Amino acid sequence: MGHRPSRSLKHEYELFVEREIENYKESVPRSALLAIGDEAVAALASQSQLALTELLLCEEVDRIIRARLRLPAYQGWRRRRLKELEQLRRPEYWGLTPDHVLVRELRPTAESRVLVAGMAAGESALFLAANGCDVTAVDEEIETLRRVLDAAEAVGLADRIQGTAGGLSAWTPGEPLFAVVCSADALAALSRPERERVFEVLKSATRDGGVHLVEAIALGANAPSLDELRTRYSGWSVSVERSDDGPTTFLARKAVA
Repeated sequence: MGHRPSRSLKHEYELFVEREIENYKESVPRSALLAIGDEAVAALASQSQLALTELLLCEEVDRIIRARLRLPAYQGWRRRRLKELEQLRRPEYWGLTPDHVLVRELRPTAESRVLVAGMAAGESALFLAANGCDVTAVDEEIETLRRVLDAAEAVGLADRIQGTAGGLSAWTPGEPLFAVVCSADALAALSRPERERVFEVLKSATRDGGVHLVEAIALGANAPSLDELRTRYSGWSVSVERSDDGPTTFLARKAVA
């Protein structure tokens, strides 16, 4: 579940056209593709080409399919895509309220790197990706990650999210983090010594001014308590947000040196 580099709208459009053409090829019987191939050969033969190469034939087949699908030109597609991206950046699109702690407290800049883990690797990951973050989603369940990646693919955000199967104890940051968003369940799956090590690794990897959010804090045999979290984040600015109809969220912000 690797990560793909960020791409321009022009590149995204080219990938869109390529994907639509390939989907069409897979949806029609072989006889239909052979008929398109014959049409392409006839069209090229009438153009007095110096040589009928395999590359020219493939390009002509794609041109014919593109015309049949009536795919939009780049400028029309770009206008539509920009409107879609504007909607994706809205927290309401992902089921988050404008006053949600994640929306209020995280102000990502371009290419901000964020880790999300556990139950947080859903709407939070997609919202952050839509707002320009480079997101790594970590979860023990491969199917959970696949749902997130599929949702990202469906709205054109796949280049912004990397999925990593496994627990937090097995993940190591490769670059400085802007934020860490995780559910208490991702921490509860760790032993207390593992949790202590994970906290230290993630705190060290977070740049000055960065934010950590622990969501859905609840009582449990191995769930981190608020007292434990306050202890782990000694020296950071911490607060607790309680909701009458939602989970408790712990917020910690790293001081700026």
